[in-house]
Amino acid sequence: MNMITKFPREVREIENVFIPMSDGVKLAARIWLPADAEADPVPAILEYVPYRKSDGTIERDALTHPYFAGHGYAGVRVDIRGSGDSEGLLLGEYLKQEQDDALEIIAWLCAQPWCSGSVGMIGISWGGFNGLQVAARRPRALKAVISLCSTDDRYNDDIHFMGGCLLLDKFAWYSTMFSLNTAPPDPAHVGEKWRDMWMERLEKSGFWIEDWLRHQHRDDFYKHGSVCENWDAIECPVYAVGGWADGYSNAIFRLLSNLKGPKKGLIGPWAHKYPHFAKPGPQIGFLQECLRWWDQWLKGRETGIMDEPMLRVWMQDPARPAPFYETRDGRWVAENAWPSPRISATPYPLHDGRLGEAGTPAGQGTVSVSSPQTTGIAAGKWCPYGMFPDQPLDQRTEEGGQLIFDSAPLQEDVEILGAPIVELAVSVDKPNALLAVTLCEVFPDGAASRISYGLLNLTHRDSHETPAPVIPGELMPVRIRLNEAAHHFARGNRIRVAVSTAYWPIAWPSPATVTAKIDLRTSKLIMPERPSGADDGKLAEFLPAEHASPARQTYLREAVNGWTINFDAFTGETVVSRIGDEGVRRVEDLGLEVEIDRRHDYRIKADDPLSANAFFTWKRNYQRGSWRVWSETMLKVSCTARDFVLDATLDAYENGNRVTSRRWNMTIPRNLV
Repeated sequence: MNMITKFPREVREIENVFIPMSDGVKLAARIWLPADAEADPVPAILEYVPYRKSDGTIERDALTHPYFAGHGYAGVRVDIRGSGDSEGLLLGEYLKQEQDDALEIIAWLCAQPWCSGSVGMIGISWGGFNGLQVAARRPRALKAVISLCSTDDRYNDDIHFMGGCLLLDKFAWYSTMFSLNTAPPDPAHVGEKWRDMWMERLEKSGFWIEDWLRHQHRDDFYKHGSVCENWDAIECPVYAVGGWADGYSNAIFRLLSNLKGPKKGLIGPWAHKYPHFAKPGPQIGFLQECLRWWDQWLKGRETGIMDEPMLRVWMQDPARPAPFYETRDGRWVAENAWPSPRISATPYPLHDGRLGEAGTPAGQGTVSVSSPQTTGIAAGKWCPYGMFPDQPLDQRTEEGGQLIFDSAPLQEDVEILGAPIVELAVSVDKPNALLAVTLCEVFPDGAASRISYGLLNLTHRDSHETPAPVIPGELMPVRIRLNEAAHHFARGNRIRVAVSTAYWPIAWPSPATVTAKIDLRTSKLIMPERPSGADDGKLAEFLPAEHASPARQTYLREAVNGWTINFDAFTGETVVSRIGDEGVRRVEDLGLEVEIDRRHDYRIKADDPLSANAFFTWKRNYQRGSWRVWSETMLKVSCTARDFVLDATLDAYENGNRVTSRRWNMTIPRNLV
């Protein structure tokens, strides 16, 4: 990755400025812009997230926004209300207040003497979500959006649920925000009122997970902020970007299929990071690609970006299973439209213990599975970040808990692009059950790499809005859509479909151990097969990755990350632990020391779904000279057959004195989960 220190235009930085809202609240922003922008106004590029501009996202902001400024844009990074140095309270994700504030921010930007009156929004994850959501509000000055690693569907394609199955990331992510909401504003920016602002956050930010967990079906809570509810609301051009190792690539295909305005899609091998520094590589000149998009839509310059294929993806070559990849081998391929008429849905019948050849007769008979609750411990994270081991392990460790359907060794290569689908005729012996399906590539020595997977809560087989209990023993046709993928299965390897009734710790287990029976006569894998195209080799190469100068930070203690899986033969308990100690770093320009440490433990017994529990602890510390504040948060989630049980604590300290201590303990009824 190339660091660029000289740009076409000299860059000026405004470290902190407050943007006034109509209700009197002021939002904190950091702005990079050309030094001569008042004489030669430029479009503004807004990134709007709650992750603390001064110390939380400082590393990625420094790489990105000055680069935009040096090429004739104002990079604007705003802390959402109630986060970082912004006033007010942050009471939840993607609230109407957040969108309303964004509209006022855009109006304020357009009123600045250095702004040309055109605005773009860019963001990853939360910032990718609200870029789409604000676009749906149609502010006139918002001319284009780049949305990375985001979703159009807050219910079925976010941290909350997958196929109606409750994701453990709901709790893991809430624990992140639970901790982040305890962070103080910086006295260097807000002055003496920092303590009043901090105490208000500690007392009034709320216990979001209670509200999240009370909404277990697709209702208005999740429909709000899900732009798939009204595709026509988005009219401005959208560039949707993601990575195959990320948890959020599916939405790109839906956006390309449904948006009416100008649109493009890009999917690389990356995890949940910006493509100019993401892993697995290869990284690309993503900032140059952004400039082509901004120049086209914010400056009216013809860059040729819309003459290129609508969708460009990294077709991944086979890779032996590993929880971390520095790079993934493959090649760029493209489609001019999505859905692509070139993709064919090829059926592979399921037989007893094997996957039949494409287009051959259906299998016969029935097979059954009742998975240990530990099935899934090799799944990796639902949303990998890719900078340390967090991706799926060798899947042969899961075989004992799954129904396995292996193909014969492939006689020729097979390439797919799109969502594999598994259709099953299935019956279960309980009224509440889930199925997990994985698609793997198996090497000649038995090593198995997971290519994609999907989940289905069988009570949601017909609807996520109005699910219904399963009638035990009744044969049901179900369709499980796996995550989108672009993969090259190599000749000599095998294709594997594996089915289980548990997938911990990705999904919360059903209330009781389940036995599923599959009728093979109508059960099949449907593969989105893609023929190689002559145009694939004609795609222009992406430029090498570039970035601006990194933020000035000094690590006083290095970060330590860990992922362990431990089995206690005495208790029968398996514990999956994830440790994220970010070390201690000093933000040199602020003289601020930051220390963040977290641990996630997922515990379960193979024979008891009601033994499931998850335990999340966070510690965060901020210090400058004699000023020191820190917080400790804990969240524990467990269950009975009828209820979820939440226990949580928050303790905050100032210069060694505890200033807040709060406790939560509650039960929330399970509702077909």
